[in-house]
Amino acid sequence: MGKNATFRVGIYARVSTLEQRTLPMQIDKMKKYVKDRGWMVSVKVEDIGSGTKERPKRDEILRAARRREIDAVVVWKLDRWGRSLVDLVTTLKELSELSVGFVSLTEALDLTTPTGRAMTGLLAVFAEFEREILRERVKAGIAQARSKGGRHGRPKTAALRIDQIRKLKRQGLSHSEIARRLSIGRTSVRRLLKPSVRPR
Repeated sequence: MGKNATFRVGIYARVSTLEQRTLPMQIDKMKKYVKDRGWMVSVKVEDIGSGTKERPKRDEILRAARRREIDAVVVWKLDRWGRSLVDLVTTLKELSELSVGFVSLTEALDLTTPTGRAMTGLLAVFAEFEREILRERVKAGIAQARSKGGRHGRPKTAALRIDQIRKLKRQGLSHSEIARRLSIGRTSVRRLLKPSVRPR
């Protein structure tokens, strides 16, 4: 970017369905921050979701970064951006590799500065710590199940219902409808029906 070029920013605002009234406040604060720094809002994305894992529109910001359409991302709070600590670090690492800055107003985290960028390394340490804790919990759970003579791994609920699945398929139901009726995943339905498909 040239010396006199405008610093382009993508702002990302996310609220739960119960917090929708705070959305205008988040956006106003972020726009003011961008203006005060002499930057320009190039992309504005709003996400409303009911679950902590839901970020359906966040990819719009990431795609803009990959296309070099923005120079930084501004968010209201870190937990609005990251689905988890691991996800947060992964996306921040990608932005860093794209030379796209990141600012979170609530935590005063500014990865457009050398001091702020040093924080990314610290976040990565915490993310690895989180992964290690999860791995240890899984190992402990498996060990406990084995000690009691139990099975471990995901239950094969879908495979046990193959006859019902095939029967519903013969009745002309779609994979989605079968999955809905039997409360199993659509992918499982498709996988279990695949061997029964024969060319005519």
